[in-house]
Amino acid sequence: MKAVIVCTSVSHGNTKKVADVIGQVLEARVVSPAQVDAAELSTYDLVGFGSGIFLGSFHAELREFIRSLPDAQRRKAFVFATSGFPEARFQRFSRPLVRMLDQKGFEVVDTFSCRAFDTYAPFKLVGGIRKGRPNSTDLAAARTFAEGLAGTYSIT
Repeated sequence: MKAVIVCTSVSHGNTKKVADVIGQVLEARVVSPAQVDAAELSTYDLVGFGSGIFLGSFHAELREFIRSLPDAQRRKAFVFATSGFPEARFQRFSRPLVRMLDQKGFEVVDTFSCRAFDTYAPFKLVGGIRKGRPNSTDLAAARTFAEGLAGTYSIT
């Protein structure tokens, strides 16, 4: 199975660290939305989409990229995120992106998120929150997530 990861990582490189770990396990290229187009995506069996979370949403660049994709992609996908705060059970920040991908014809097979250093607005005043994250435990969890994908979808 051939995989690619589309990642927007803009503030501290947190999401790129996670994407690189997942990409290593899946033997997948990690690219920004500007580095890949819809025609190329259609050549992959599994596509990962990830970014940091900004005010409860995935980065606008990633959302716009997904909106620009043609319908009926018919690919398996996964979603991952880094955030200063965990996903709330009652309002999961991955849900809108999963719905958007579903509307484009992707089958989202799994999601992953972990804490990350966050310096958004009020947190900047105190030097940020979640310093040192993602840490080795977070990256090990990302590796385990990717190994699960690899095992389930015969990516070796």
